Amino acid sequence: MSRTDSGRRGAAAKGRTRRLVGGLRTRLVVTFVVVALISAVTATALAYRDARTAVLQRTQNAAVDDVRERVTSIAADFDVPPDQRTLSRFATKVSEGIGARIVVVRYQDLVAVSDSLADTEGRITAELRAAVRAGGGARFQRVVWRGEPYLVVGMPVRYADGDRRTSGLEVFAITDLRAERDDTAALLDSVRAGVAPVVLLSAVLALLAAGTVLRPVRKLGRATRGLAAGDLGTRVAVTGHDELADLARTFNESADALQASDAELREQEAKARRFVADVSHELRTPLAAMTMMATVLEEDADQLPPDAARAARTVGAETARLARLVEDLMEISRFDAKAVRLNATGTDIADTVRASLALRGWTDRVRTHLQADVRAVVDRRRIDVIVANLVGNALRHGAPPITVTLGTAVAADGEWVTLEVADHGTGLPPGARERVFDRFYKADEARTRGAAEDGGRGSGLGTAIALENARLHGGTIDVADGPQGGAVFTLRLPLRRAEEDAE
Repeated sequence: MSRTDSGRRGAAAKGRTRRLVGGLRTRLVVTFVVVALISAVTATALAYRDARTAVLQRTQNAAVDDVRERVTSIAADFDVPPDQRTLSRFATKVSEGIGARIVVVRYQDLVAVSDSLADTEGRITAELRAAVRAGGGARFQRVVWRGEPYLVVGMPVRYADGDRRTSGLEVFAITDLRAERDDTAALLDSVRAGVAPVVLLSAVLALLAAGTVLRPVRKLGRATRGLAAGDLGTRVAVTGHDELADLARTFNESADALQASDAELREQEAKARRFVADVSHELRTPLAAMTMMATVLEEDADQLPPDAARAARTVGAETARLARLVEDLMEISRFDAKAVRLNATGTDIADTVRASLALRGWTDRVRTHLQADVRAVVDRRRIDVIVANLVGNALRHGAPPITVTLGTAVAADGEWVTLEVADHGTGLPPGARERVFDRFYKADEARTRGAAEDGGRGSGLGTAIALENARLHGGTIDVADGPQGGAVFTLRLPLRRAEEDAE
Protein backbone atom coordinates (compact mmCIF):
# COMPACT_ATOMS: atom_id res chain seq x y z
CA MET A 1 0.00 0.00 0.00
CA SER A 2 1.41 3.42 -0.98
CA ARG A 3 1.85 6.38 1.31
CA THR A 4 -0.85 8.20 -0.60
CA ASP A 5 -3.37 5.41 0.07
CA SER A 6 -2.34 5.36 3.72
CA GLY A 7 -2.80 9.11 3.95
CA ARG A 8 -6.23 8.94 2.35
CA ARG A 9 -7.35 6.16 4.67
CA GLY A 10 -5.99 8.06 7.65
CA ALA A 11 -7.83 11.22 6.57
CA ALA A 12 -11.04 9.22 6.06
CA ALA A 13 -10.65 7.65 9.51
CA LYS A 14 -10.09 11.07 11.06
CA GLY A 15 -13.19 12.37 9.26
CA ARG A 16 -15.29 9.49 10.61
CA THR A 17 -13.89 10.10 14.10
CA ARG A 18 -14.80 13.77 13.91
CA ARG A 19 -18.34 12.86 12.77
CA LEU A 20 -18.69 10.40 15.65
CA VAL A 21 -17.38 12.87 18.21
CA GLY A 22 -19.07 16.03 17.02
CA GLY A 23 -21.81 14.68 14.77
CA LEU A 24 -25.49 15.48 15.02
CA ARG A 25 -26.28 11.95 16.23
CA THR A 26 -23.86 12.30 19.14
CA ARG A 27 -25.21 15.72 20.06
CA LEU A 28 -28.80 14.43 19.99
CA VAL A 29 -27.98 11.42 22.17
CA VAL A 30 -25.98 13.53 24.63
CA THR A 31 -28.79 16.08 24.81
CA PHE A 32 -31.40 13.38 25.46
CA VAL A 33 -29.27 11.74 28.13
CA VAL A 34 -28.42 15.04 29.85
CA VAL A 35 -32.06 16.11 29.90
CA ALA A 36 -33.14 12.70 31.23
CA LEU A 37 -30.38 12.77 33.86
CA ILE A 38 -31.29 16.27 34.99
CA SER A 39 -34.98 15.31 35.11
CA ALA A 40 -34.25 12.14 37.06
CA VAL A 41 -31.97 13.92 39.54
CA THR A 42 -34.48 16.73 39.97
CA ALA A 43 -37.34 14.28 40.50
CA THR A 44 -35.22 12.31 42.98
CA ALA A 45 -34.32 15.44 44.93
CA LEU A 46 -37.93 16.64 45.04
CA ALA A 47 -39.23 13.19 46.01
CA TYR A 48 -36.62 12.88 48.75
CA ARG A 49 -37.39 16.33 50.08
CA ASP A 50 -41.15 15.80 50.09
CA ALA A 51 -40.89 12.32 51.60
CA ARG A 52 -38.47 13.44 54.29
CA THR A 53 -40.65 16.45 55.11
CA ALA A 54 -43.77 14.28 55.31
CA VAL A 55 -42.12 11.69 57.54
CA LEU A 56 -40.63 14.25 59.89
CA GLN A 57 -43.84 16.29 59.96
CA ARG A 58 -45.89 13.23 60.88
CA THR A 59 -43.40 12.22 63.57
CA GLN A 60 -43.15 15.65 65.15
CA ASN A 61 -46.94 16.17 65.11
CA ALA A 62 -47.46 12.81 66.76
CA ALA A 63 -44.74 13.56 69.33
CA VAL A 64 -46.15 17.00 70.21
CA ASP A 65 -49.70 15.65 70.52
CA ASP A 66 -48.60 12.70 72.67
CA VAL A 67 -46.53 14.89 75.00
CA ARG A 68 -49.27 17.49 75.33
CA GLU A 69 -52.00 14.93 76.11
CA ARG A 70 -49.85 12.95 78.56
CA VAL A 71 -48.59 15.98 80.43
CA THR A 72 -52.07 17.47 80.64
CA SER A 73 -53.57 14.27 82.06
CA ILE A 74 -50.85 13.76 84.71
CA ALA A 75 -50.38 17.41 85.68
CA ALA A 76 -53.97 17.60 87.01
CA ASP A 77 -52.96 15.55 90.10
CA PHE A 78 -49.53 17.12 90.52
CA ASP A 79 -48.86 19.54 93.36
CA VAL A 80 -46.58 22.52 93.01
CA PRO A 81 -43.96 23.10 94.29
CA PRO A 82 -42.64 19.54 93.99
CA ASP A 83 -39.64 17.92 95.63
CA GLN A 84 -37.03 15.83 93.86
CA ARG A 85 -38.88 12.60 94.49
CA THR A 86 -42.27 13.72 93.15
CA LEU A 87 -40.56 15.38 90.18
CA SER A 88 -38.83 12.11 89.29
CA ARG A 89 -42.12 10.20 89.62
CA PHE A 90 -43.78 12.76 87.32
CA ALA A 91 -41.05 12.30 84.67
CA THR A 92 -41.41 8.52 84.83
CA LYS A 93 -45.21 8.63 84.41
CA VAL A 94 -44.96 10.95 81.40
CA SER A 95 -42.33 8.71 79.80
CA GLU A 96 -44.40 5.56 80.31
CA GLY A 97 -47.37 7.12 78.59
CA ILE A 98 -45.61 8.29 75.41
CA GLY A 99 -43.48 5.26 74.55
CA ALA A 100 -39.73 4.91 74.27
CA ARG A 101 -38.88 8.54 74.86
CA ILE A 102 -36.61 10.18 77.40
CA VAL A 103 -38.47 12.75 79.52
CA VAL A 104 -36.75 15.58 81.37
CA VAL A 105 -38.75 17.64 83.89
CA ARG A 106 -37.44 20.92 85.30
CA TYR A 107 -38.73 23.04 88.15
CA GLN A 108 -36.52 25.93 89.06
CA ASP A 109 -33.26 24.26 90.19
CA LEU A 110 -34.70 20.75 90.31
CA VAL A 111 -34.20 18.40 87.32
CA ALA A 112 -35.63 14.90 86.93
CA VAL A 113 -34.91 12.44 84.08
CA SER A 114 -36.98 9.35 83.31
CA ASP A 115 -33.78 7.47 82.40
CA SER A 116 -31.15 8.26 84.97
CA LEU A 117 -28.36 6.94 82.71
CA ALA A 118 -29.25 9.14 79.75
CA ASP A 119 -27.12 12.18 78.87
CA THR A 120 -29.57 14.95 78.08
CA GLU A 121 -27.51 18.11 78.38
CA GLY A 122 -26.35 18.09 74.77
CA ARG A 123 -29.76 17.33 73.35
CA ILE A 124 -31.81 20.08 74.98
CA THR A 125 -30.50 23.39 73.66
CA ALA A 126 -30.54 26.72 75.44
CA GLU A 127 -32.73 28.17 72.67
CA LEU A 128 -35.42 25.54 73.24
CA ARG A 129 -35.34 26.01 77.04
CA ALA A 130 -35.71 29.76 76.59
CA ALA A 131 -38.66 29.30 74.20
CA VAL A 132 -40.42 26.95 76.65
CA ARG A 133 -39.73 29.22 79.60
CA ALA A 134 -41.29 32.11 77.70
CA GLY A 135 -44.58 30.18 77.56
CA GLY A 136 -46.94 30.00 74.62
CA GLY A 137 -47.46 26.25 74.31
CA ALA A 138 -45.44 23.31 73.04
CA ARG A 139 -42.19 23.88 71.17
CA PHE A 140 -40.02 21.41 69.27
CA GLN A 141 -36.55 21.32 67.76
CA ARG A 142 -34.63 18.78 65.66
CA VAL A 143 -31.04 18.34 66.82
CA VAL A 144 -28.10 16.15 65.92
CA TRP A 145 -26.26 14.74 68.89
CA ARG A 146 -23.17 12.59 68.41
CA GLY A 147 -24.08 12.14 64.75
CA GLU A 148 -27.60 10.92 65.41
CA PRO A 149 -30.86 12.86 64.82
CA TYR A 150 -33.31 13.58 67.62
CA LEU A 151 -36.59 15.47 68.03
CA VAL A 152 -36.93 17.40 71.32
CA VAL A 153 -40.43 18.58 72.35
CA GLY A 154 -40.75 21.01 75.23
CA MET A 155 -43.76 22.59 76.88
CA PRO A 156 -44.58 24.48 80.08
CA VAL A 157 -47.19 23.10 82.52
CA ARG A 158 -50.05 25.53 83.32
CA TYR A 159 -52.40 25.59 86.28
CA ALA A 160 -55.55 23.51 85.87
CA ASP A 161 -57.91 26.23 87.19
CA GLY A 162 -58.12 27.90 83.78
CA ASP A 163 -55.49 30.48 84.60
CA ARG A 164 -53.05 31.01 81.75
CA ARG A 165 -50.16 31.42 84.18
CA THR A 166 -47.40 28.82 83.97
CA SER A 167 -46.61 26.78 87.03
CA GLY A 168 -42.84 26.91 86.50
CA LEU A 169 -42.82 23.22 85.63
CA GLU A 170 -41.17 22.46 82.25
CA VAL A 171 -41.34 19.12 80.44
CA PHE A 172 -38.99 17.98 77.63
CA ALA A 173 -39.44 14.75 75.66
CA ILE A 174 -36.53 13.45 73.49
CA THR A 175 -37.54 11.24 70.56
CA ASP A 176 -35.03 9.20 68.51
CA LEU A 177 -35.33 9.93 64.73
CA ARG A 178 -32.96 7.25 63.45
CA ALA A 179 -35.84 5.09 62.20
CA GLU A 180 -37.24 7.98 60.18
CA ARG A 181 -33.77 8.78 58.84
CA ASP A 182 -33.31 5.18 57.73
CA ASP A 183 -36.72 5.18 56.05
CA THR A 184 -35.97 8.32 54.02
CA ALA A 185 -32.48 7.01 53.17
CA ALA A 186 -33.99 3.77 51.89
CA LEU A 187 -36.44 5.77 49.80
CA LEU A 188 -33.57 7.82 48.37
CA ASP A 189 -31.60 4.70 47.51
CA SER A 190 -34.55 3.16 45.71
CA VAL A 191 -35.18 6.33 43.70
CA ARG A 192 -31.47 6.68 42.94
CA ALA A 193 -31.36 3.09 41.71
CA GLY A 194 -34.05 3.97 39.20
CA VAL A 195 -31.96 6.77 37.63
CA ALA A 196 -29.64 4.41 35.73
CA PRO A 197 -32.49 2.58 33.90
CA VAL A 198 -34.09 5.91 33.08
CA VAL A 199 -30.85 7.26 31.59
CA LEU A 200 -30.26 4.02 29.66
CA LEU A 201 -33.81 4.09 28.33
CA SER A 202 -33.41 7.74 27.30
CA ALA A 203 -30.19 6.85 25.44
CA VAL A 204 -31.99 4.08 23.53
CA LEU A 205 -34.88 6.40 22.70
CA ALA A 206 -32.38 9.08 21.65
CA LEU A 207 -30.66 6.67 19.28
CA LEU A 208 -33.99 5.70 17.75
CA ALA A 209 -35.03 9.33 17.40
CA ALA A 210 -31.65 10.30 15.98
CA GLY A 211 -31.86 7.51 13.42
CA THR A 212 -35.32 8.66 12.39
CA VAL A 213 -34.19 12.26 12.03
CA LEU A 214 -30.74 11.65 10.55
CA ARG A 215 -31.67 9.01 7.98
CA PRO A 216 -33.26 11.53 5.59
CA VAL A 217 -30.50 14.02 6.42
CA ARG A 218 -27.85 11.46 5.37
CA LYS A 219 -29.76 10.73 2.17
CA LEU A 220 -29.94 14.44 1.47
CA GLY A 221 -26.21 14.76 2.17
CA ARG A 222 -25.38 11.94 -0.28
CA ALA A 223 -27.62 13.52 -2.90
CA THR A 224 -25.97 16.91 -2.38
CA ARG A 225 -22.50 15.40 -2.79
CA GLY A 226 -23.63 13.62 -5.93
CA LEU A 227 -25.04 16.87 -7.29
CA ALA A 228 -21.79 18.67 -6.48
CA ALA A 229 -19.86 15.92 -8.27
CA GLY A 230 -21.85 16.57 -11.44
CA ASP A 231 -24.62 13.97 -11.22
CA LEU A 232 -27.49 16.32 -11.97
CA GLY A 233 -29.97 13.44 -12.07
CA THR A 234 -29.67 12.89 -8.32
CA ARG A 235 -32.98 13.14 -6.46
CA VAL A 236 -34.22 12.45 -2.92
CA ALA A 237 -37.33 10.41 -2.13
CA VAL A 238 -39.95 12.59 -0.39
CA THR A 239 -41.76 10.84 2.46
CA GLY A 240 -44.11 12.41 4.99
CA HIS A 241 -45.22 15.98 5.43
CA ASP A 242 -42.75 17.33 7.99
CA GLU A 243 -39.93 19.86 7.67
CA LEU A 244 -37.51 17.24 6.34
CA ALA A 245 -39.98 16.33 3.60
CA ASP A 246 -40.24 20.02 2.68
CA LEU A 247 -36.44 20.21 2.58
CA ALA A 248 -36.22 17.15 0.32
CA ARG A 249 -38.92 18.59 -1.93
CA THR A 250 -37.05 21.90 -2.17
CA PHE A 251 -33.81 20.04 -2.98
CA ASN A 252 -35.51 18.15 -5.80
CA GLU A 253 -36.97 21.35 -7.21
CA SER A 254 -33.55 23.02 -7.10
CA ALA A 255 -31.95 19.99 -8.78
CA ASP A 256 -34.65 20.06 -11.51
CA ALA A 257 -33.99 23.74 -12.14
CA LEU A 258 -30.23 23.20 -12.16
CA GLN A 259 -30.50 20.27 -14.55
CA ALA A 260 -32.74 22.26 -16.88
CA SER A 261 -30.35 25.23 -16.81
CA ASP A 262 -27.39 22.95 -17.44
CA ALA A 263 -29.11 21.27 -20.37
CA GLU A 264 -30.02 24.65 -21.81
CA LEU A 265 -26.47 25.96 -21.38
CA ARG A 266 -25.01 22.83 -22.95
CA GLU A 267 -27.36 23.15 -25.88
CA GLN A 268 -26.49 26.81 -26.34
CA GLU A 269 -22.79 26.01 -26.07
CA ALA A 270 -23.09 23.24 -28.64
CA LYS A 271 -24.97 25.59 -30.97
CA ALA A 272 -22.31 28.26 -30.51
CA ARG A 273 -19.52 25.76 -31.28
CA ARG A 274 -21.34 24.53 -34.36
CA PHE A 275 -21.95 28.12 -35.46
CA VAL A 276 -18.28 29.03 -35.11
CA ALA A 277 -17.19 25.86 -36.88
CA ASP A 278 -19.72 26.34 -39.68
CA VAL A 279 -18.82 29.99 -40.17
CA SER A 280 -15.11 29.24 -40.16
CA HIS A 281 -15.62 26.42 -42.65
CA GLU A 282 -17.75 28.58 -44.93
CA LEU A 283 -15.17 31.37 -44.84
CA ARG A 284 -12.28 29.17 -45.91
CA THR A 285 -13.30 28.99 -49.59
CA PRO A 286 -13.84 32.75 -50.15
CA LEU A 287 -10.74 33.49 -48.05
CA ALA A 288 -8.69 31.20 -50.27
CA ALA A 289 -9.82 33.17 -53.31
CA MET A 290 -9.17 36.48 -51.54
CA THR A 291 -5.70 35.30 -50.51
CA MET A 292 -4.80 34.45 -54.12
CA MET A 293 -6.04 37.82 -55.33
CA ALA A 294 -4.19 39.64 -52.53
CA THR A 295 -1.01 37.73 -53.40
CA VAL A 296 -1.29 38.79 -57.04
CA LEU A 297 -1.86 42.42 -56.02
CA GLU A 298 1.18 42.33 -53.68
CA GLU A 299 3.39 40.90 -56.43
CA ASP A 300 2.37 43.74 -58.78
CA ALA A 301 2.40 46.42 -56.06
CA ASP A 302 5.71 47.85 -57.32
CA GLN A 303 4.06 48.67 -60.64
CA LEU A 304 1.13 50.50 -59.02
CA PRO A 305 0.95 54.12 -57.85
CA PRO A 306 2.17 54.63 -54.25
CA ASP A 307 -1.31 54.89 -52.70
CA ALA A 308 -2.60 51.86 -54.61
CA ALA A 309 0.53 49.87 -53.71
CA ARG A 310 0.10 50.68 -49.98
CA ALA A 311 -3.56 49.65 -50.19
CA ALA A 312 -2.65 46.39 -51.94
CA ARG A 313 -0.10 45.48 -49.26
CA THR A 314 -2.59 46.36 -46.49
CA VAL A 315 -5.24 44.20 -48.09
CA GLY A 316 -2.76 41.35 -48.32
CA ALA A 317 -1.73 41.64 -44.66
CA GLU A 318 -5.30 41.85 -43.38
CA THR A 319 -6.39 38.96 -45.59
CA ALA A 320 -3.57 36.86 -44.19
CA ARG A 321 -4.53 37.85 -40.66
CA LEU A 322 -8.19 36.97 -41.34
CA ALA A 323 -7.11 33.60 -42.73
CA ARG A 324 -5.10 32.91 -39.55
CA LEU A 325 -8.09 33.93 -37.41
CA VAL A 326 -10.30 31.45 -39.27
CA GLU A 327 -7.71 28.71 -38.80
CA ASP A 328 -7.50 29.52 -35.09
CA LEU A 329 -11.27 29.40 -34.75
CA MET A 330 -11.34 26.03 -36.48
CA GLU A 331 -8.63 24.78 -34.09
CA ILE A 332 -10.48 26.06 -30.99
CA SER A 333 -13.68 24.44 -32.28
CA ARG A 334 -11.87 21.11 -32.55
CA PHE A 335 -10.64 21.46 -28.95
CA ASP A 336 -14.16 22.28 -27.74
CA ALA A 337 -15.62 19.32 -29.60
CA LYS A 338 -12.96 16.98 -28.11
CA ALA A 339 -12.02 16.09 -31.68
CA VAL A 340 -8.27 16.71 -31.23
CA ARG A 341 -5.86 13.79 -31.25
CA LEU A 342 -2.13 13.65 -30.59
CA ASN A 343 0.21 12.31 -33.24
CA ALA A 344 3.00 11.70 -30.73
CA THR A 345 6.41 10.33 -31.67
CA GLY A 346 9.88 10.44 -30.19
CA THR A 347 11.09 13.98 -30.91
CA ASP A 348 14.20 16.01 -30.25
CA ILE A 349 12.74 19.09 -28.56
CA ALA A 350 15.75 21.33 -29.28
CA ASP A 351 15.58 20.57 -33.03
CA THR A 352 11.85 21.30 -33.01
CA VAL A 353 12.42 24.70 -31.36
CA ARG A 354 15.17 25.63 -33.85
CA ALA A 355 13.04 24.58 -36.82
CA SER A 356 10.08 26.62 -35.55
CA LEU A 357 12.20 29.76 -35.15
CA ALA A 358 13.89 29.28 -38.55
CA LEU A 359 10.58 28.70 -40.34
CA ARG A 360 9.36 32.14 -39.22
CA GLY A 361 12.64 33.98 -39.64
CA TRP A 362 13.15 34.60 -35.94
CA THR A 363 16.53 32.93 -35.51
CA ASP A 364 18.43 36.22 -35.49
CA ARG A 365 15.93 37.92 -33.17
CA VAL A 366 15.81 35.31 -30.42
CA ARG A 367 18.57 34.06 -28.11
CA THR A 368 18.40 30.33 -27.42
CA HIS A 369 19.83 28.20 -24.61
CA LEU A 370 18.77 24.71 -25.60
CA GLN A 371 19.86 21.64 -23.65
CA ALA A 372 20.99 18.91 -26.00
CA ASP A 373 19.58 15.39 -26.19
CA VAL A 374 16.18 16.30 -24.72
CA ARG A 375 13.97 13.75 -26.42
CA ALA A 376 10.35 13.12 -25.52
CA VAL A 377 7.22 11.61 -27.01
CA VAL A 378 5.27 14.64 -28.24
CA ASP A 379 3.28 15.87 -31.22
CA ARG A 380 5.91 17.83 -33.15
CA ARG A 381 3.35 20.01 -34.98
CA ARG A 382 1.66 21.06 -31.76
CA ILE A 383 4.98 21.86 -30.06
CA ASP A 384 5.72 24.05 -33.09
CA VAL A 385 2.38 25.84 -32.56
CA ILE A 386 3.19 26.44 -28.87
CA VAL A 387 6.65 27.83 -29.64
CA ALA A 388 5.28 30.06 -32.42
CA ASN A 389 2.60 31.49 -30.17
CA LEU A 390 4.81 32.13 -27.14
CA VAL A 391 7.76 33.58 -29.08
CA GLY A 392 5.49 35.60 -31.37
CA ASN A 393 3.72 37.01 -28.34
CA ALA A 394 7.08 38.01 -26.79
CA LEU A 395 8.22 39.67 -30.04
CA ARG A 396 5.02 41.66 -30.40
CA HIS A 397 4.51 42.81 -26.81
CA GLY A 398 7.90 42.45 -25.12
CA ALA A 399 11.28 44.02 -25.69
CA PRO A 400 14.58 42.46 -26.70
CA PRO A 401 16.44 40.43 -25.90
CA ILE A 402 13.98 37.55 -26.26
CA THR A 403 15.41 34.33 -24.80
CA VAL A 404 14.23 30.73 -25.19
CA THR A 405 15.62 28.25 -22.64
CA LEU A 406 15.11 24.48 -22.86
CA GLY A 407 15.91 22.11 -20.01
CA THR A 408 14.63 19.33 -17.79
CA ALA A 409 13.53 19.31 -14.16
CA VAL A 410 12.91 16.59 -11.62
CA ALA A 411 10.01 17.09 -9.21
CA ALA A 412 8.07 14.95 -6.74
CA ASP A 413 5.56 14.11 -9.48
CA GLY A 414 8.17 13.00 -12.04
CA GLU A 415 10.56 14.37 -14.66
CA TRP A 416 9.53 17.32 -16.80
CA VAL A 417 10.60 19.17 -19.94
CA THR A 418 10.68 22.93 -19.35
CA LEU A 419 10.74 25.56 -22.07
CA GLU A 420 10.97 29.22 -20.96
CA VAL A 421 10.23 32.16 -23.24
CA ALA A 422 11.28 35.46 -21.63
CA ASP A 423 11.34 39.05 -22.78
CA HIS A 424 12.68 42.23 -21.15
CA GLY A 425 9.73 44.54 -21.69
CA THR A 426 7.43 46.15 -19.15
CA GLY A 427 5.83 42.83 -18.23
CA LEU A 428 2.16 42.10 -17.78
CA PRO A 429 -0.10 44.81 -16.34
CA PRO A 430 -1.81 44.19 -12.99
CA GLY A 431 -4.60 41.65 -13.26
CA ALA A 432 -3.49 40.35 -16.68
CA ARG A 433 -1.70 37.25 -15.38
CA GLU A 434 -4.98 35.55 -14.43
CA ARG A 435 -6.57 36.29 -17.82
CA VAL A 436 -3.67 36.07 -20.25
CA PHE A 437 -4.83 32.63 -21.47
CA ASP A 438 -8.44 33.69 -21.97
CA ARG A 439 -9.75 33.71 -25.52
CA PHE A 440 -9.57 37.08 -27.28
CA TYR A 441 -8.08 38.71 -24.18
CA LYS A 442 -5.70 41.57 -25.00
CA ALA A 443 -3.56 42.87 -22.15
CA ASP A 444 -2.42 45.84 -24.26
CA GLU A 445 -5.41 47.46 -25.94
CA ALA A 446 -3.17 49.97 -27.74
CA ARG A 447 -0.89 47.42 -29.38
CA THR A 448 -0.34 47.62 -33.11
CA ARG A 449 -1.26 44.96 -35.55
CA GLY A 450 2.27 43.77 -36.20
CA ALA A 451 1.37 40.11 -36.35
CA ALA A 452 1.75 39.83 -40.10
CA GLU A 453 5.15 41.42 -40.00
CA ASP A 454 6.43 39.21 -37.20
CA GLY A 455 4.90 36.08 -38.61
CA GLY A 456 3.08 35.33 -35.33
CA ARG A 457 -0.61 35.15 -34.47
CA GLY A 458 -2.59 38.35 -33.94
CA SER A 459 -6.02 36.79 -33.47
CA GLY A 460 -6.16 36.92 -29.67
CA LEU A 461 -6.38 33.12 -29.55
CA GLY A 462 -2.67 32.31 -29.58
CA THR A 463 -2.06 31.81 -25.85
CA ALA A 464 -5.38 29.95 -25.46
CA ILE A 465 -4.43 27.52 -28.26
CA ALA A 466 -0.94 27.11 -26.78
CA LEU A 467 -2.38 26.20 -23.38
CA GLU A 468 -4.84 23.71 -24.92
CA ASN A 469 -1.96 22.01 -26.78
CA ALA A 470 0.08 21.84 -23.56
CA ARG A 471 -2.82 20.28 -21.66
CA LEU A 472 -3.29 17.80 -24.49
CA HIS A 473 0.24 16.57 -23.69
CA GLY A 474 -0.53 16.42 -19.96
CA GLY A 475 1.39 19.63 -19.29
CA THR A 476 0.68 23.26 -18.62
CA ILE A 477 1.93 26.80 -19.20
CA ASP A 478 2.70 29.20 -16.37
CA VAL A 479 3.37 32.92 -16.56
CA ALA A 480 5.36 35.06 -14.15
CA ASP A 481 7.29 38.33 -13.99
CA GLY A 482 10.95 38.05 -14.97
CA PRO A 483 13.68 38.83 -12.43
CA GLN A 484 14.90 41.74 -14.62
CA GLY A 485 11.50 42.82 -15.90
CA GLY A 486 9.35 41.49 -18.66
CA ALA A 487 7.21 38.35 -18.70
CA VAL A 488 8.31 34.70 -18.53
CA PHE A 489 6.09 32.00 -20.03
CA THR A 490 7.10 28.48 -18.95
CA LEU A 491 5.91 25.38 -20.81
CA ARG A 492 6.04 22.20 -18.67
CA LEU A 493 5.57 18.81 -20.35
CA PRO A 494 5.97 15.36 -18.78
CA LEU A 495 9.19 13.78 -20.03
CA ARG A 496 7.97 10.58 -21.67
CA ARG A 497 10.74 8.91 -23.60
CA ALA A 498 10.26 6.76 -26.69
CA GLU A 499 11.21 3.51 -24.91
CA GLU A 500 8.66 4.28 -22.13
CA ASP A 501 5.97 4.92 -24.73
CA ALA A 502 6.80 1.62 -26.45
CA GLU A 503 6.38 -0.22 -23.15
